Formats: sequence, structure tokens, C-alpha cells
Amino acid sequence: MVAPTGERYWGRYGAAGLLAVDRERGVLLQHRVAWSHHGGTWALPGGALHEGESAREGAIREAQEEAGVPDGSVRARFESVLDLGIWSYTTVVADVVEPFEPVISDPESLALQWVPVDEVDALPLHPGFAAAWPQLRALLDVRPAVVIDAANVVGSVPDGWWKDRAGATGRLRDGLDAWARRGIPAERVALDSTRWHPRVVLVAEGAAREVSDPADSGDVACAVQIVRAPAAGDDAIVAVAAEHAAAGDRVFVVTSDRGLAARIDALTGVGGPAEVRSVRWLLDQLDDVSRSGV
Repeated sequence: MVAPTGERYWGRYGAAGLLAVDRERGVLLQHRVAWSHHGGTWALPGGALHEGESAREGAIREAQEEAGVPDGSVRARFESVLDLGIWSYTTVVADVVEPFEPVISDPESLALQWVPVDEVDALPLHPGFAAAWPQLRALLDVRPAVVIDAANVVGSVPDGWWKDRAGATGRLRDGLDAWARRGIPAERVALDSTRWHPRVVLVAEGAAREVSDPADSGDVACAVQIVRAPAAGDDAIVAVAAEHAAAGDRVFVVTSDRGLAARIDALTGVGGPAEVRSVRWLLDQLDDVSRSGV
């Protein structure tokens, strides 16, 4: 892609890079070979997007091709976009869920290395990454978690859920997974950056507890965690929200139950903030995903 002013950008459909974050080891960076653009600097594994490919998909594919990132080893958390009008570059920040060692698998890398977050600034960084790094670093500690009152959400849609509560909860689980993978626009959750991919906790009670959990089959990349309430669902939701808030997560609880909402509001002083979002807030977004076919 060539700009009117003569600058050249790689990728007709834009480009994306993966910033993999390991809580123990830091972030994965690529030392670029001398003949590449800004050779000798450190940046992210990444490259041009394919037609119809999302930034999340493209960044992970490129990281697999350039750094040997295994399938299912990272889970996207948020995206930050540099949009120049004629071309865009998306940084996809993803948490490592299965530790791995990077492998140089193409000629574009001198080295691949886990770099502690506090040491990134000491490296000679690619100018584009250097410009983006302060904002990216500031967001590394922001971890949104959405806790879903499954009974309240399922019960709001008259689709026959009362005949098969586990089946209805399973359909909700699948919709939530697609929603989280596509990402939530930043304005929906009042957070910086462009799009967030939250961790979703679906709390099921009663007969809905029979819903299958993707983790049971080893699907660590699934965005939805199932929590089966041993007794009252509200108690479990409060406990899960409190746990995430105490860990410093940005917690959103989806319910239209006023009593439960009041209990969540009381958690604000426990740790990180806990906020309530209505069932309609969620259903509108799930409908958007369903209509788009994503």
C-alpha cells in the first residue's frame, strides 16, 4: 500500500501484530533482521492481513508462522488500532494460557525473546512499536471479566428454555464465546483501546448446571468459563464477582435482578470496581453478532 505522500505500508487489508503477555516472563518480542524494515530493532511478530480476516485471527496466524506460537496457547484480551485512513495496523494483546517457547520459523527474525515488561524500554524498539508501547503498557494490568447471571439472561428470552434449561444455557454459552472472540467495542465498557476480548464467566444454577463446560474437553481457548452454583445462583455470582474484583479485574456483572445488582454494588470496596450491566445490554450485542454471522 502506497500513501499519497510516498510512504509504503505492507498489506492491502492492513496488518496486525501479536503482543503475547506471560505474567511470569513478560512480553514476546522479535529482533528483526538487518534487511527488514527498521532492521535491528525489536518489535512484534506480525504481518499483513488476508482478505476477510479479523485482526485477532491475522495476528495469531502471523505469530504462529513467525514465532511458532502453538494453537490455543494465547487468548486475545484487547486490540489497539493505528488507523492512517489508507492503511491500519492492529496490535492484538493476548494472555498466554499455555506456556510455550518461541521458535524462529522464518528468515525475518534474529531472535525471539520473552522480555520483562520493565526492560522493554531499554531495547532499540521499532519506531511504530516504540510510539505505541506507553499506552499498551498502561493497559497491561486492565483485565475485564464479565460474570453472567445465566438464569436471568436465559429467562428473558421466550425460546422454550423451560423445557431444556441446560440446552438453553448451552446456546447462551456458544453465543457468549462468539461475542467475546469478536470483541466488545471500548465504548461499551468505558475502557481505553479499540476492542476488548473479556474473560466470560457463566454462572449456572439448578437444572442448567448440566450444561457442558468446554474446559472439560481441554478447550482452554474458549472465552467462556462455566461455574455451577452449588446452591443459590445469586450467592455464587456474588462470590465469583468478589474473587475477580479482589484480583484487580475490571468486573462487569450482567443481570437485571435488582436484589443481585444491589449486592454487586456493595462489592466496589472489595478490590477492583464491580459494575452491573443489564440483560438488554448483553442481548443487543449478542443479536449483533448473530446477525453479522461472526
